[in-house]
Amino acid sequence: MPSLKTTITGIGLQNPLMLASGILDENGYTMKNILECGAAAVVTKSIGREERTGYRPPIVAEVPDGLLNAVGLSNPGIDNFGNEVGIALQAGKPVIGSIFGGTADDFLYVGKKMEEYGANALELNLSCPHVLGVGSEVGSDPELVEEIIGELKNKIEIPVWAKLSPNVTNILEIANAASKADAFVVINTVRGMAIDIYARRPVLSNAYGGLSGRAIKNVGIRYVYQLYKETGKPIIGVGGIEAYEDAIEYLMAGASALEIGTGVYSKGKGIFSEINSGISSFMESEGIASIKELVGAAVQ
Repeated sequence: MPSLKTTITGIGLQNPLMLASGILDENGYTMKNILECGAAAVVTKSIGREERTGYRPPIVAEVPDGLLNAVGLSNPGIDNFGNEVGIALQAGKPVIGSIFGGTADDFLYVGKKMEEYGANALELNLSCPHVLGVGSEVGSDPELVEEIIGELKNKIEIPVWAKLSPNVTNILEIANAASKADAFVVINTVRGMAIDIYARRPVLSNAYGGLSGRAIKNVGIRYVYQLYKETGKPIIGVGGIEAYEDAIEYLMAGASALEIGTGVYSKGKGIFSEINSGISSFMESEGIASIKELVGAAVQ
């Protein structure tokens, strides 16, 4: 049988599929359940220094080939999240702590707490498209990105992943600023909007939000390809993965591991086992022994 095992920043994974931040990952038991359903790792909901209530509903809307969301980074605050990480770790698989903040000090405080709780790596949310003062506002400032990652790499032992935004003029400029990160997560949602023509108002309470799902798959693949080719940095691909063919495209573009979010919403928790089975069958039919042979196979 072909081997689906992969490694990203020294973290061994039974297969390349992880749960992306933002779905079924604020509660330790739901994360544990996802791991038991075939995911090789989970990424927590983005957690900040203080509790946030987020935006008022509606915060999620179905659109053709995807979802629009503007949740507003609602979370219980890092001091109240240790128990959830501990429960998820009971599955015996890696748990990645997604964190956000407005300053290097915020990121360091939350990152240290995640490390204390047992997280295997940090995913820095530098790319949330709909909350002022954090997310993509932070992630579009090269100097601040460099400061944040430099501070964490100096004072945190676990790997640091930078989740980059497609909503910038030059993603390579931000990637260069984030060059001290151990890996890039590419991409976060694309800023978008929908209008209810009968109510004559935006569908989301925040007016605009982040577009995810199949609608952004080809954007994600493009950026994975570009950053793999131009930086050589390990990459986790995310955006619109709903079938094994999508996963293989991302791998061939240069991703060493993958995250699935909206696909869980549209296909259910069985999506991890389904895609892994499809990847395995493809590899067997193509005479490919290890998934590592697929990584970057299409990069010219």
